[in-house]
Parts: sequence; structure tokens; C-alpha cells
Amino acid sequence: MIVFLLRRLLGMAVVLLVMSFVVYGLIGLMPGDPIDLMVLSNPGMTAADADRLRALHGLDQPLIARYWRWLIAALNGDFGFSRVYARPVLDIVGPALWQTTKLVALTLAISSILAIALGIRSAIRPGGKFDTLISFVSFAGISIPSFWLALILILAFAVGLGWLPASGMGRPGEGGFWDSARYLILPVATLVIANLGGVTRYARSSMIETLRMDFIRTARAKGAREPRVVLRHAFPNALTSVITVIGVNFGTLFSGALITETMFAQRGLGKTIYDAILGNDFNLALVALLFATFATLIGNLLADIAYAWLDPRISVT
Repeated sequence: MIVFLLRRLLGMAVVLLVMSFVVYGLIGLMPGDPIDLMVLSNPGMTAADADRLRALHGLDQPLIARYWRWLIAALNGDFGFSRVYARPVLDIVGPALWQTTKLVALTLAISSILAIALGIRSAIRPGGKFDTLISFVSFAGISIPSFWLALILILAFAVGLGWLPASGMGRPGEGGFWDSARYLILPVATLVIANLGGVTRYARSSMIETLRMDFIRTARAKGAREPRVVLRHAFPNALTSVITVIGVNFGTLFSGALITETMFAQRGLGKTIYDAILGNDFNLALVALLFATFATLIGNLLADIAYAWLDPRISVT
């Protein structure tokens, strides 16, 4: 296990290094730079002033030289300053990462438990009334755009009933736990509904395939009761393929929750990346994208470890 973890950590470091170079290069090739924005906002600035600022910040150097200087500083813990917020990048990314982590963790926990339970129940009697209902609801959840679903939830529970806040995050340290949790209910519900259908379909199909295998027929022939056959024999084997989907969703949600975060005014990682790109905030966009990449890699690593835990036949050495 230790050798496996060391190998995966080394691979993750290589991926992050390559991603940092690719993202830095793409951002560097974008038209304009922060100095151009300063010139536009300050008509009194001359071309000579702009050239001096570019030389001061190293923007007049080749792209490779700029990337190398940024990489050395990052390895020493200095990720630079955010141009938009005029603060260290980590001061911006840290709270955004924590907010997205809360959204993703709650979404994955709730959607995974519900999807696995519904998928198993549907697979026991495929083609039955319950299976037909769950299939319809799953396809509806996959098809509904997340922004439309967010609007419906806001109209129903915030505007119509007045039970929950329509958007925002609350004030830190005020109102207690419940007041902060109230702001997470609607965005988490939106993400759960949007992701529930896909995982449910995977859990159902995997469970149906497992229930048709020879070892399941053998267990039934030996007189094992149906609940034991389903939960003890079929469920652990069917769960391995579902873990793959959950691991992929972990990384997707981390960087792809932009629409939900925007609809509910959640200052998460996706919204931070979007705002940084619009504002030509190179340092903030680069570091936030690297954190999203790292989260995806962590999700895949946890999925691989879960494989070995669920199925002893799978080796991670």
C-alpha cells in the first residue's frame, strides 16, 4: 500500500506540474494583460509608464522565463497576489475551496446513499412499477438543466414558502450552525437532484448484471435468503463500478459547480475561477484551477483505495 501511495503521489505531482505549465501558457496567450487593464482605467498613464510596469512585474520576459519564476516562487509557498482582490492568492482560494468542499461532500454523501438504495431496489425487480418510476425520475433529473432547477427551488422554497434564503452564505460567526446550514440546503438539493439520476442508473445496471452471475445462483441454490443474497453477496460486487462514477463526480463537482454557485451566490472554487478569468487575474485563475485538478486526482485516488477495500481480489501494491 505504501509503495502504491508513493507511486500515485509522484504521478499526481507530475500531472500538477504539466497542468500548471499548460494553464499558465494558455492564460499567458490570452489577449491583454493586467497592465493593459491598468492603462484603460487610468487615462493619464503613458506608454512609457506601462513599459516600466511590465518590466517591474516581469511581463516583458518570454513566457517560459515567467513560468519558471512563478514555479520557483510557488515551490517556496509564494503563489503571488490577486490583482482583483489585492490580497494573497491563498487568502482567496482557501475560503472558496472550503465552501466548495462543503457543497461537494454533502452532495456526494446524500446522492450516493440515495442512488445506491434506489438502484438496488430497482434492480431487484427490473421492469416493475417501482423500477419504471425510478427510471423516469432518473432520466428527468439528468435532463433538467441545473440553472432551471435552481430557479424552481428558489421560487418554491424561498419566494413562495419563505422557508429558506434564496442566495448568499450568511455572515461568519453569526446565527449559529443552523443559520449557516440554511444557506446550503437549496444549492445542495440542486446538485443532489442533478447528480442523483446518473448514479442511480449506474447502480441499477451494475446490480442487475451482478444478480445474473453464477455465484449469485450458487448462493440461492445453497438456500441463502434473498436479503442476504442481495446485501451480502451482490451488493459489494456491484458497488465497485459505482465507485468509479462517484470518484469522477467528485472532481466534476469541484470545478463544475459554477452554475449552482452563481445562482445561489456561493463564493466557491468554480465561481472564483470564472471571476478570475474574466478579470484577467492570472495568479488567482492558475492556482484555483490547480486546486480543482488536485481535487480530481484525490477523488480518483480515493476511488482506487475503495476498490481494494470493497474487493480483496483487487491489489493496489
